[in-house]
Amino acid sequence: MKDPKSRTIFAGVDGRTDTELPEWYRERRGGVESVTFAEAIRDLPQAVETTVAYQNPFTDEWVETERFNALVEPSRAREQATAGEAEMDSLFHIPTDSYSIINPVDVYGPLEEILREETIDGTPLGDVMFGEIRRYRGGGEVHMDIMFDGLEVRLPGRSDPITMGVTSGYDFFGEHAVYVEGFAQDGYCSNTMRSLTDKEVIKHVGGVRNFRIWWEEILAQVELVADDLFEFIRDAQEIDLDFSELPFTVTEFYSLLGFPDYLAERAAGDAEANAASSFEIDVWTLHSGDTYALTHFFQGKEGASLDQYVGIVNDILFNPEGTIERVSDDLQERVDQFEEREDALRGWF
Repeated sequence: MKDPKSRTIFAGVDGRTDTELPEWYRERRGGVESVTFAEAIRDLPQAVETTVAYQNPFTDEWVETERFNALVEPSRAREQATAGEAEMDSLFHIPTDSYSIINPVDVYGPLEEILREETIDGTPLGDVMFGEIRRYRGGGEVHMDIMFDGLEVRLPGRSDPITMGVTSGYDFFGEHAVYVEGFAQDGYCSNTMRSLTDKEVIKHVGGVRNFRIWWEEILAQVELVADDLFEFIRDAQEIDLDFSELPFTVTEFYSLLGFPDYLAERAAGDAEANAASSFEIDVWTLHSGDTYALTHFFQGKEGASLDQYVGIVNDILFNPEGTIERVSDDLQERVDQFEEREDALRGWF
């Protein structure tokens, strides 16, 4: 994915916790320093409304209008007022009157309360939470991964777990006020698994829900997914595709699913490298191949650009029969198109 403007690693909900990053996560982050979740959230840019004006093209006068308000970052606006300039532009967006500002503390403050109360194996979730916050577009777009050490799936033969949590984010540009969905990260290879629950989205327009209830419902879903994920993986490990008997290669398998060539090649390379045989590959290994490609080599942005491929990835694990049928149908369609072109060419001679 495109590199963010900045990253913040956090561990523990607030200063009352003494949380350390899991060893597997710390090693992959190069020993970077972490802060608490509460500190990281309160360090994120805020948005406030301010009056908008336009310049009359005939008089060059600036005329205020009540039809719109600008969204600006207040600390940057103060810096511009006192120093004459700011390191980053204070303006985020000029929305319509129906736009509702939802600042990060409004969303994640209620989550902090829940994490202090809810437990896993007798330990508050706030004591075992960790993750990363990524900022884009001057901090006006934010995405984060929140995981819980101990809420996990452990596979036989692996020392590092698949750790469960949520991925969440928001922006001040009118796309979405806030979203959240189930998420997991494989400590064995750092591959990320997204959209493990339905994506919940709150838009900038319309009523704002009670975020405490919202988070309670989402965390309950994540716990249920954690219980089921091991079974899905175990079933996927029992389904083998023998590519020596199939009319397409491993790379073509991913291409037929809709991956661009550069991702299909990366996914195939990883799947073949981790399979017992480069010809007979189980569905879990095929799924790991494309999560590897998306996690480490996707060239687009987080959000809709990434989501279009996440659904394909998840179908491999959660609906392998449907995936195989889809590949077969796409292949047959290409064969039919080829034969039609061939018949058309023959008609010219």
